[in-house]
Order: sequence, then C-alpha cells, then structure tokens
Amino acid sequence: MKDRIGAPGLGISRRDFVAATGIGAATALAGCTSSGDGSQAQPATADASSADEDEGADLPWTSPPEVVNVDEQGGSVTLRSVPAKHAVHPMDSMGGPVELPRVWAFQADDGEPSVPGPIIRTTEGNDIEVTLDNTDADHAHTLHFHGVRKTWENDGVPTTTGITVGPGEKHTYSIPANVPGTHLYHCHYQTHRHIDMGMYGIFRVDPKGYEPADKEYFFTLKDWDSRLNRQYAGEDVQYSTRDRKPDVFTINGKSLPRTLHPEDGSPIIVDHGDTVRLHMVNAGYMSHPMHTHNHRFRLVEKDGGQIPEAARHEEDITNLAPAERHTIEFEADADPGIYLMHCHKVDHAMNGNSYPGGMVNGIVYRDAMDSDVFADVMEYAGYEG
Repeated sequence: MKDRIGAPGLGISRRDFVAATGIGAATALAGCTSSGDGSQAQPATADASSADEDEGADLPWTSPPEVVNVDEQGGSVTLRSVPAKHAVHPMDSMGGPVELPRVWAFQADDGEPSVPGPIIRTTEGNDIEVTLDNTDADHAHTLHFHGVRKTWENDGVPTTTGITVGPGEKHTYSIPANVPGTHLYHCHYQTHRHIDMGMYGIFRVDPKGYEPADKEYFFTLKDWDSRLNRQYAGEDVQYSTRDRKPDVFTINGKSLPRTLHPEDGSPIIVDHGDTVRLHMVNAGYMSHPMHTHNHRFRLVEKDGGQIPEAARHEEDITNLAPAERHTIEFEADADPGIYLMHCHKVDHAMNGNSYPGGMVNGIVYRDAMDSDVFADVMEYAGYEG
C-alpha cells in the first residue's frame, strides 16, 4: 500500500489526507478496489501466459501507475507486458461503469501491472538499461523511447533495426539519459494497435541539480476506441484503425469521477501557497487542450526542452498534440476549494452520453477536504468514509 495520495509524484501522505478529511484509514479503503461489476477486484498479480483472446481467462485488474526511480536500483529496470482488465470508472455514478475488458499493461520488476505503465525516472547522465521481458507473452513487442539520443539498434523500431522481441524472448535496451525532461515510451511493434491496448508510459530525466516543486505530479492523457479492447476480449465487434471513433477519455487511465479518487485516481492535492509542477504527456491519437480553472500557469518545459524565462507567460490552457509533453507550473494561490482541470474539447469530458465525465481532473486544496462538497465528490468517485 503506497504512502502517497493523489497523482503519481510528490503529493501529500496518507496520514495528511486522513487528517484533512477525517476519513478513517480502515473504512476509507472499502471502495478502493471494486471492479466494474461491483465485485471485489482481483489482486494485481498476473498469469501472463494466459491467452489474450481467451474470454474465460482470469485476468488481473490494473493498478495506478507508480514512479520507478531507476537511480535507486542500480540503473536497470525490467518491463513486462501483462494482459489485464482495466476499470476506467467502476461505479455507476456519472455514466459509469466504464471498463476496458482487455488491455496490455506494463509491469516494472516485481510491481503491479498498470495503464499507463510505470513512470521510469532517472537523472541526467545516469544512463539506464531497460529489459523487455517477453518470456511469458503471446505477442511480439518492442520499446521505443522518445526524446533521448540513442544508438540505432536501441531505437525500438523493428522495421529499421531488425530487432523484434518475440514471445519467449528478452531484450535489453541501453537508453542514455542525455536529454533532460519528460518523455514518452511505448511499444513500436504494430504501434497502431499496441499503444491503444495500453503499452505506453512516461520516461522522466531530471536535469542535474533538479529542484522539485512543493507538489509535483505526472499525468498521461489518452483517448480510446473501446471496440479494439472489446475485440481482443473476444466480443463480436468490428474495429478498424482507419475508422477509429474514441469513446473513452482518460487521465492516468481513469475518467471522472474516478480521476478524483485519492488512491485509484490522480487528484492534484495542494496546500495554499504551494508551487505546483505538472508533467503531462499525450499518449493518445487526438489533441487535448487542457484548461485549469482559477489558476494561471506557465509552460516551463516542452518535449524535453526548457522554455526560456523570457518566453514564459501566464495562461490557463495548453494544447497537447499526440506524443507531445508539456510541464506547467503554477502557484496554489486561489481561494481554497476544488477547481477543475480538464480537456476543453467538451465531448472529451463525457462518459458516453453522460456529462461531466472523461478527461476531467481537479485541483483540490487540503483546506477544502473537510467540506460536504468534497464528501459528495468522494462518494461519486467511490471512496467511502
């Protein structure tokens, strides 16, 4: 059980959250692991040898993405692809439940499979080795890392490198940490399907001498056409990449109101006066203009490039194209409350025909957590007190 609450990164501790809300730790966990049909979710351990197309396979449910600090484990990490089920929002509130019955989740070392995959973090100059362990898989995969400059054979594209990691195989990629910033990694084998099955994550290279903000969080945006995931789960549905029609929109794999669940989701929990830094990656196929309510921010990094101080300005919306990465920074100086952060393509802020939903998150001040409004939000999100 992780000690941090909110989005992956440097947020508040579980102890601080309980103190701010008055929610008892034991009862608070009652609604954290429900599945899409209301039953208790399975533990996040996988039998990766199960065939993806086997409708009767007892697959695990995904977990939220966690940060893997590769500097702390000798500069190496192993990633596996694990077939799993993914509860985007398991409750019946706000157009739910929303579920992807088959995804291919990344699992780092002995961690739990997640969609998005684990956030792989290192420091400039600390090159890493990433082993793709495909020994128990049923599909060929590769790994491609954006941003960093690497040798030809480590580019992760099977067509141009001649390297494909087939079922039953392992391959180690040498990835230099030579471009500081926030980057994307993903499978580059049958990319048009494998990313849409969940094989993507964030690669973060901290500059030398990096100073974290008071609160620092990671977010991955994704649009999904659930027909692909349902097709791989054995449903009789027609899907074509050329006729892609996204119907599920997520932040860190969840849709509103599950995005505001303090453990399963990614609320941006702040204290008044904090400097807040958000690293955002668009792993989808559509652009997403992200808007913050009542907070104006500065774009400080883009695709691993630092924005010069003279070029920064206050704004409240930033548009992320596919594969684009933006790091924004703002001060938590508003009247303490609950404020939305969402995609301003309003149809992306829906669960099916239900509004609001989808690609919507919230900036939550700790001082507002003991309010009746926050208690209602927690009920919608499935976090029980």
